[in-house]
Amino acid sequence: MEKTDPLEQALHAARALVLADLTARDVAEAEIVSLVEDAVAQRRWWVEQWPDGVAYVAGLIAQDVQDALLERYGRWPLCPVCDAGEPHALEVEPELGPDPHWVCGRAGVVVAPVGRLT
Repeated sequence: MEKTDPLEQALHAARALVLADLTARDVAEAEIVSLVEDAVAQRRWWVEQWPDGVAYVAGLIAQDVQDALLERYGRWPLCPVCDAGEPHALEVEPELGPDPHWVCGRAGVVVAPVGRLT
């Protein structure tokens, strides 16, 4: 039986989490899924250079996809907590750490773990 590389496991898990969030918010179109694939490829190189960073890959890929979406399509994911004021995106916290969550920076509220948006 072939042993799966921990790096590949982490990358596939991160990909699945980000795709789940995109699907939950109805934006998992082909062009956007390509952005996820690009982010995974870039982070593969990054974590090969810094193997101790494997625990941070899910949050980093979520941030990479969020940044790519901002450049091409606009803010994502929009905050479901704040009703008043300008619509704003959730943030990934911690920026570099394990167990990333989507957080409303304005209200200081944890909305969901990465991969569990509704």
